[in-house]
Amino acid sequence: MSAPRLAAEIRRSAALAAPLVAGHVSTGLISFVDNAIAGRHGTATLAAVAVGTALFWLPLMVPMGTLMAVPPSVSQLDGAGRRGEIGPLFRQALWLAAALGLLMFLFLTLAPLALAPMGIAPGIVPGATDFLHGIRWGVPALTFYFCMRYLAEGLHWTLPTMLLGALGLVVLVPVGYALTFGAVGLPEMGAAGLGYASSIMLWLQAITFAFVLQRAPRMRDLRLFGRFDPPRWRDIRGLLGTGLPIGVTILMEGSLFIVTALLIGRLGEVPAAAHQIAINVASLCFMVPMGVAEATTVRVGHALGRADGAGVRRAALAGYAIVLGTQLLSAIVLLAGNETVVSLYTQDAAVAALAASLLLYAAAFQFPDGIQVLSAGALRGLKDTRVPMGLAAFAYWGIGMPLGATLGLGLAGNAAWGPRGMWLGLIAGLTVAAVLLGTRLARSSRPERLAVRMGR
Repeated sequence: MSAPRLAAEIRRSAALAAPLVAGHVSTGLISFVDNAIAGRHGTATLAAVAVGTALFWLPLMVPMGTLMAVPPSVSQLDGAGRRGEIGPLFRQALWLAAALGLLMFLFLTLAPLALAPMGIAPGIVPGATDFLHGIRWGVPALTFYFCMRYLAEGLHWTLPTMLLGALGLVVLVPVGYALTFGAVGLPEMGAAGLGYASSIMLWLQAITFAFVLQRAPRMRDLRLFGRFDPPRWRDIRGLLGTGLPIGVTILMEGSLFIVTALLIGRLGEVPAAAHQIAINVASLCFMVPMGVAEATTVRVGHALGRADGAGVRRAALAGYAIVLGTQLLSAIVLLAGNETVVSLYTQDAAVAALAASLLLYAAAFQFPDGIQVLSAGALRGLKDTRVPMGLAAFAYWGIGMPLGATLGLGLAGNAAWGPRGMWLGLIAGLTVAAVLLGTRLARSSRPERLAVRMGR
């Protein structure tokens, strides 16, 4: 593989990824806004939003991941010159998004009933319940948004993701503050206010995205909303066959973090609030490799669609090169600026000290986290999703969670290390996932295996 061609692929991947990264950072900043507003309102509100956010994202991993079947499907059709099939596929994906959104709404309606049996500290339960009951109204909009976003990204159009992420911030900051603190004559709603503000933001993003897709000249030939198609099980089943393993894989990783948050919630308000700050910062860092991984999915899928095996391998290598650089920068920032970053969230000395120490653990998993998400993204481009699902389940739940729970909660007769022990489990799970998924990608991208996928 020539260096100039690899360098050109790095430039193309970076150009495709940059708006995705910006959009993901905007999404991460939305969580930052939630936590910053909640933290200013009080430690109890921050802890409630921490637990509520965990229970919101836990089930959302499945529909979000399932709809990730759209980018590789669309990019392969586009690469093969079959654009006429994209519109019908998109309309079936909308039916799938609607069903997933309804299931999510029902889950969030019932989920607060499980807070007390899970052992969440009693002072956290009311606020977390209010937050979930507020944000559930925005879930159908979010699943439709994912569907439209993944369509655009599969066609190498990533600018809307960036712009609509910024729109979300513009809406959430004033509306979230007003509903939380009771500004401009509104009642003070605390955690519930952040939930309702998030729902308002999600609906505005979804409606705006639909308008953009309808009016964009580059999408006109697809006639995305040009006709009504009833649901067709064959097409939906195809999307589920590719997407559901992706959803379960993302759930395996995401639930490792989320269940960690819920277990730390058993330890009280200070550990829960400190963990929420640290994990929010780590999540912001993760938005960069996640955007690069999504760009790599599209580049790999497009190369596979045009039967270019060498292009598949170049796209994967370009993704790795970019991610290694971004993760080095993230690790340096977390190591050198942990106390400064934490000071943006809270003035509580006990919360700040614990959160700053947890960011040092976050620095330790920057490289394995970047490698595993990039490997998973490249495998999605190949529609290789079932085996990675099993590998992720083993890494996160066979290694990461048992180790974290043992160290953090003092199981098996050990002294409890608290949040720090749970974070050691995160590091272990991500490291094992990076090794296993990286090895799987190396095997799946061998010339003989690519030839089979390309029908040669």
